[in-house]
Amino acid sequence: MPSVEDLVSRAERLLNRLEDAFQPSVPDIDWTATAWRWVSLHGKGGLQAIHYPHQIRLENIHFVDAQRKQIVRNTRQFLQGLSANNVLLTGARGTGKSSLIKALLTEYAAQGLRLIEVEKHDLVHLPKMVDLIRNRPEKFIIYCDDLTFEASDMAYKALKVALDGSIASTSDNVLVYATSNRKNLMPELMADNLATITESGEIRPSDTIEEKSALAERFGLWLSFYAFGQAEYLAIAAYWLQTYGVDFDEAAKKAALQFTYTRGARSGRVAYHFARDYAGQLKLNDQNRP
Repeated sequence: MPSVEDLVSRAERLLNRLEDAFQPSVPDIDWTATAWRWVSLHGKGGLQAIHYPHQIRLENIHFVDAQRKQIVRNTRQFLQGLSANNVLLTGARGTGKSSLIKALLTEYAAQGLRLIEVEKHDLVHLPKMVDLIRNRPEKFIIYCDDLTFEASDMAYKALKVALDGSIASTSDNVLVYATSNRKNLMPELMADNLATITESGEIRPSDTIEEKSALAERFGLWLSFYAFGQAEYLAIAAYWLQTYGVDFDEAAKKAALQFTYTRGARSGRVAYHFARDYAGQLKLNDQNRP
């Protein structure tokens, strides 16, 4: 007669088989796409094709000429099989960090550039992503937006290892481009700056500081973005209004400034949102006129 342990073991094996049978399978990768999003399903993951990626051009992004020049140069080196760096774009919100990365795909997809978007919590799957694309002929940018970590995040260590610290060789057809609103990707505490023993008992707090800056240092190219002033904001608003066929007259200028009051910021993103809102209002009013 089987023991209780044997019955439990058989039941667990049966449940595992049933779970595997009913779990949705990860779809095959559509390599005809130019962009993908990493999706996780019940502990498994795969590349989901994005058939209509956001189309934005490099010339649509204003007042970041120096940053644009550097990231374009780095990307061209990458596409031509030359040495290139992982890139960290940090700074003020809405100044074009993520837009620059998306614009690179628009500009260089025909030359073999591909983009994989990954959420921060899925960075633990980076080794699997790299294995999937290691032998592909295209050049892949793994893109993570708004990258910040808490001290306990497993994804922090996964990215750190993937960038520079693994015994496995990195793939020549993969780079990581990430954006963040802060340059220190890990939170810094007042206790980190104490010169003596902290409340946690750590004798060398400087080691903690070095650990928290170690991830950012693994990005070979840092690009900093700064908040726009009023003149820059209005210029971007005027540009986007013109794309909607609307003149940037005094009424539009006044409306653009008022639009910032509810946002608490002047940025390229806010200017774009204003233009969409203002142009839509004008055209709706025109349609409603008798």
